[in-house]
Amino acid sequence: MYALFEEGGRFQAGRVLSQAESSAQVELDSGKRVKVKSAHILLTFEKPQPAELLAAAQALAETIELDLAWEFAPDEEFGFADLARDYFSEKATLEQQAAALLRLHEAPHYFRRAGKGRFRKAPAEIVQQALVALEKKKQLQQQIAAWAAELAAGSCPAPVREQLFRILFKPDKNAPEYKAVVEASRTAQMAPLALLQKAGAIDSPYQFHWKRFLFDYFPKGTGFPPLAAPAIDEELPLAAVQAFSIDDSSTTEIDDALSVQGLGTGTVTVGIHIAAPGLAMQPGTPIDQVARQRLSTVYMPGHKITMLPDEVVQAYTLMEGRDCPAVSLYVTFDEASLVVKESQTRLERVPIAANLRHDQLDEHLSEDWLEGGATAHAVPEPAAHLREPLSFLWRLAKHLKGLREVVRGKPETFSRPDYNFRLLDHDGGEPRGSEPVEITVRRRGAPLDLIVAEAMILANSSWGQWLAELGVPAIYRSQASLAPGVKVRMGTKAAPHAGIGVKCYAWSTSPLRRYTDLVNQWQIVAAARHGRTAALAAPFKPKDADLFSIISSFDAAYSAYNGYQAGMERFWTLQYLRQQGLKELVGTVFREGLVRADDLPLVLPVLGTEQLPRGAKVRVRLGDIDDITLDVSGTLLERLDTAPQALSGEDDSGEEEEPAGPIAIAVDVAEGGELDNAADNPPS
Repeated sequence: MYALFEEGGRFQAGRVLSQAESSAQVELDSGKRVKVKSAHILLTFEKPQPAELLAAAQALAETIELDLAWEFAPDEEFGFADLARDYFSEKATLEQQAAALLRLHEAPHYFRRAGKGRFRKAPAEIVQQALVALEKKKQLQQQIAAWAAELAAGSCPAPVREQLFRILFKPDKNAPEYKAVVEASRTAQMAPLALLQKAGAIDSPYQFHWKRFLFDYFPKGTGFPPLAAPAIDEELPLAAVQAFSIDDSSTTEIDDALSVQGLGTGTVTVGIHIAAPGLAMQPGTPIDQVARQRLSTVYMPGHKITMLPDEVVQAYTLMEGRDCPAVSLYVTFDEASLVVKESQTRLERVPIAANLRHDQLDEHLSEDWLEGGATAHAVPEPAAHLREPLSFLWRLAKHLKGLREVVRGKPETFSRPDYNFRLLDHDGGEPRGSEPVEITVRRRGAPLDLIVAEAMILANSSWGQWLAELGVPAIYRSQASLAPGVKVRMGTKAAPHAGIGVKCYAWSTSPLRRYTDLVNQWQIVAAARHGRTAALAAPFKPKDADLFSIISSFDAAYSAYNGYQAGMERFWTLQYLRQQGLKELVGTVFREGLVRADDLPLVLPVLGTEQLPRGAKVRVRLGDIDDITLDVSGTLLERLDTAPQALSGEDDSGEEEEPAGPIAIAVDVAEGGELDNAADNPPS
């Protein structure tokens, strides 16, 4: 004897081996034996074979018209055999009964289950709604299939194009556009990104990277709501100095300026003047909410997304010819020994005499000129007029650097240069991605860079230590040691920064460009106004949960922004290779299978270098460039040296460089970068 039974929502049939009052032992065609409750056995029969019955019943079930079956079904609860007799005939066969069972079970929109083999027909309005939903689903499946066919054929439907970044990076797996891409990828046996690229969904590689970044971090766009720069209410004294700033030509957010007083008197006072939006902007205001949401200005070659609206920036930037509100740190030195005598912080208006531009001066302003010698190129005004204060600042910068190196326990080393990117024929708006690009070397430790860098380190470390002494919390950056793998961390307590060689380090010198600096400026302003009672008056109190929230948000955003900048610099480097027709380059092996170009900011995998030692010089033939994945590889042509040079590859940062890609871009942002002008004056 055989039995057809239901188990776990599935119908099975097999030979009955034994039967008790409440259960039976049944052997399936596979040979597996199962224990089945008697209540779950729906049909018993002598023939045909179980597999034959199920096959015949399934074929017959597909012929049963559900609308007709629903009409025949009684209003009260009924069994599948009852429906079979109503639908087929009074003497419904075994196959017909089994077919009715299968058909009823697979049509819950017509018939609701009321028990094992028992059903009740659904109300007419429910059936109608279900039929409408099924028709919509059918049409949607047809639409998905049509989109998938278009994609596989090399054409991208408009709805899929509109959802490009969501499909690739934040997919709704129930969305029809996503399902169409998945189906087409399986059909074409291609990865989704490659499929969409081939289908023309990506109009421009540059736009792909740009819009993908906006999708992730600026989904509402980069525009600002209407915001006015709040005025500074208090009367600020006018400083008796003539200050000057040092930035790139395209910099509009001029955060810092310097002044020198007392040259030739034996006692020299250096002023470090920082733009003071914190004197007007307050935590919790609409303009603060915008800054806190963005957290930092985003830099990329040829373009930037500012943290604050331009009209707000212009209200506080240290523009030449104006008396600008500033938070000033004055440090007094012995002119001969450069020993610090005292320091103080003032809130004041600072006359800005000049905005120097290092990209216009670096080739003229040599170390020899700063040290009193002649120069091969005449230094243009107004820098020439500032020779004496610049010379003192250059001597001071070298002295401060030496003191930090003593604390670090080793000299600062920079094994690779910085690079400047300039897009030619570009008006400063959003780049197209096809502009000619110029890449030039910017030497780390150049005089103007070092002057600004050491001044900013002096301010950030001095203010950080001062706030700690007053018990005023701030946002600090610290590094426990220079050992490999020891990373820079952010926190609210003053701690040593081994990478820089200072007791503590609180970013405070770029409040127009970094939100952490604005937060720290609020704390510094409170300290300047209230002294020993500043901890009670400061906007952020000790163990303030808001500070920890800001740190967490800033850390994530700053890493992402730097990652995008690194990716875009790689994009333009690849464009430079193509524009210059470069097929080969010379580089240095810095990790197994990876080579760093000697004259370009580029790291790439090179076939044939896997067994070469670190530091080996090689000539490389370049392969094809992929502007979407930002990939380029190379093949070893020849080794150019016999003994590799020592190569750290870390610039004292502990962080090494990886090839960048659009999905996961490794950020080559070394904390050692804080030691040059780019730290507090990033490229604009």
